[in-house]
Amino acid sequence: MPASALARVRSHLRTLTTHPEFRRGWRDEGRVMPGMLAWGLVTGVAMVKGGLSVPMALLMSLTVYSAGAQLGALALMSTHAPLWIIVATATCLNLRFVIFSASLRPYLVHLPLWRRLGLGYLCADLSYIVFMQKYGDSPPRQPGQVEYLSGCCAMNWLGWQAASIPGILLADVIPTQWGLGFAGVLALLGLSCSLVLDRASALAAAIAGLTAVAAYALPLRLNVVVAIAAAVAAGMLVERWAPKNKAAGA
Repeated sequence: MPASALARVRSHLRTLTTHPEFRRGWRDEGRVMPGMLAWGLVTGVAMVKGGLSVPMALLMSLTVYSAGAQLGALALMSTHAPLWIIVATATCLNLRFVIFSASLRPYLVHLPLWRRLGLGYLCADLSYIVFMQKYGDSPPRQPGQVEYLSGCCAMNWLGWQAASIPGILLADVIPTQWGLGFAGVLALLGLSCSLVLDRASALAAAIAGLTAVAAYALPLRLNVVVAIAAAVAAGMLVERWAPKNKAAGA
């Protein structure tokens, strides 16, 4: 990288990381990290105990950066499933990020491509939830929003790697019977419940849960995809129906 470009990157990172909203996002994300740390540790251990070499597990943690896709792919790899099934499963498990991207687009569309790509890679479930909890009802492109999201994403990525990498390196001495992964599930569940603030979100959450259970028998974990689609459709129907109902009542 040319020296001038490297200097610009350093200047941008210095400005970003000293912004008050970046630090606020960092702190807010940090409050929900204990569950994520447990989840990351167990995922790291599971990758090595599932048959991956330490270098491959490290590469997967740094590049895939998605516990669901990592564990889903690992389970299929251990059964020597065809490559296309592994890829299709990981893709289905990560389809929720398409919805995340669509909802974040108004907040990020004005940024240069390289920043959007960077935030797209760094943004995960918890960082998305924390950001939307603070700015979901705010108009996009307000001062501090991008910096806040960047702080959330930076804390989430560093926290995940700080837990996953030791899990990978110490897989032979960490017992899987600890059950720490359940703490991560509870953390995500608690944050998700805190976002249920109105009738549309409550119905969407209920529909998602019921659909995921009802469609559990589908292959390739497609029940997750079906649940997401059903929840989005239910939420949109409620939002369209509510204004008409209010207008009729008026």
